[in-house]
Amino acid sequence: MSPIPLVIIGGGPAGYTAAIYAARAGLHPILYQGPNPGGQLTITGEVENYPGYKNGITGPAMMEDFKAQAERFGTVVKTGTITKVDFATYPRRLTLDNGASVLAQSVIIAAGASAKWLGLPAEKRLYGKGVSACAICDGFFFKGKTVVVVGGGDTAAEESLYLANLCQKVHLLVRKGQMRASKIMQERLFKRPNIQVSFHTEVKDIIGQESIEAVETVHTLSKTITLIEATGLFVAIGHQPNTSPFLPYIEVDQQGYIQTKRGTTQTNIPGVFAAGDIQDPYYRQAVTAAGTGCMAALDAERFLKETSEDFLKETN
Repeated sequence: MSPIPLVIIGGGPAGYTAAIYAARAGLHPILYQGPNPGGQLTITGEVENYPGYKNGITGPAMMEDFKAQAERFGTVVKTGTITKVDFATYPRRLTLDNGASVLAQSVIIAAGASAKWLGLPAEKRLYGKGVSACAICDGFFFKGKTVVVVGGGDTAAEESLYLANLCQKVHLLVRKGQMRASKIMQERLFKRPNIQVSFHTEVKDIIGQESIEAVETVHTLSKTITLIEATGLFVAIGHQPNTSPFLPYIEVDQQGYIQTKRGTTQTNIPGVFAAGDIQDPYYRQAVTAAGTGCMAALDAERFLKETSEDFLKETN
């Protein structure tokens, strides 16, 4: 089995951008799309904050553009999910969900992160129709409206504060009797007159067929049911980076995000790079993912060049 110069794992903004740069550099990359081709953007409605699309574009259409551009330069895009890796040997061995294996001289991990959800039946049906996991991405569509945010950490506080600048009213629902958010974030939160924080409160149901009309809540102590008229529900209970296939080889932080060397996309394994949301617990935007995808391709190109030069030195 001949090793592939570069395998890219993940078909979102980071993976496709890496593929565009790598293919133009003559690295002949093969990209495996994973279980959710296109990443989280495929379940996103209108995208208005990505440069170059002056009239906006839907998430799925934008990912089709990325894919077509990568293929134009020679990227081979394949269906399939990498379920297991062996980074203890070189070339690196990657195992697919169908049991087949491939060898790679370099690897870019761009498998993304998945938002944690409440698990309500209406949540999936109304995703992109009022349900969101990103205020920065979708907050603009709720300008002057009433929205609900769920969560008790810094992310929920940040989402609420961001939305408070756009929306008439923000209801923040906290499951416990206190927030996990930092003290300074809580202070900012409680200073905003249009943010109402409700403790011991959970979402019972989301009301609406084609869009959100109201959010039904339950007080966990009194069991009181309340109906909040709102057009948006932002779930801010965290993200889960999709790192399980790469453990225990790849070093991750306490939240499970891949750690990279400062200023690069290099992981602790030589020739293995990480890009996009799988190594980014802070920004999680399509444009930042694309930026790190570019970095990963340039890092991989440099690695492959140095590796081939070292091989030539050893054989001469």
